[in-house]
Amino acid sequence: MMMMMEGGESVCEKGLAEYEMMRKSSPPPFLMKTYMLVEEPTTDQVISWNADGTGFVVWQPADFARDLLPTLFKHSNFSSFVRQLNTYGFRKVTTSRWEFCNDKFRKGERNLLCEIRRRKAWSNKAQPIPQIQPPKEVDEDQRSSSTSSSSAYTTLVDENNRLKRENRVLSSELSTMKKKCKELLDSVAMYASLEKEEEEDDERPKLFGVRLEVGGEREIKRMRAKISETANILLSQTCK
Repeated sequence: MMMMMEGGESVCEKGLAEYEMMRKSSPPPFLMKTYMLVEEPTTDQVISWNADGTGFVVWQPADFARDLLPTLFKHSNFSSFVRQLNTYGFRKVTTSRWEFCNDKFRKGERNLLCEIRRRKAWSNKAQPIPQIQPPKEVDEDQRSSSTSSSSAYTTLVDENNRLKRENRVLSSELSTMKKKCKELLDSVAMYASLEKEEEEDDERPKLFGVRLEVGGEREIKRMRAKISETANILLSQTCK
């Protein structure tokens, strides 16, 4: 038989009321665990409060999912963590980083967690599931690719300028060699002309049509032949 108290309230009804009061005064485990992660100063490089303490920022989503989530939530799925935040009314307030805010989730005001209520299932449809794709890493890859292309272009330009300088030097040397070759050809032609004139003016006596050599003329002729041979060798080597 159910025991009755003053005012007609049963012991069972009073116990249920007290239980309901205690349940409402205790924050959901998810919120308590999240608050603990944000409050922990040793992990501020991964997750911490924002500048004014009105929300928190997950600075390193990959490290957060790999190292911190498993310690309290028994999983390492960052998208699942964000979905849970959405069900408790958190909102992502910027596109440049993973920053979340809730009017009842504030630094130094843990008591407000009791006032955060889980949303109904139908209201979750308006919340998109974010994908872990830090835009910073994509930007860094693009900058790296652009820097690499610029470096390759600069190298090609430098190489082209070097080849142009070498080509100018070679052209100058070729012009000089052509000039020397022409001077040598002119000298040989002049020497041949003088030799022919001397032959025509030669008044030495002939014997059976052959001029007789007198004195040192044989030696002079031998020296001329040697000079002519040397000139021809130099000419052939220079004009190749």
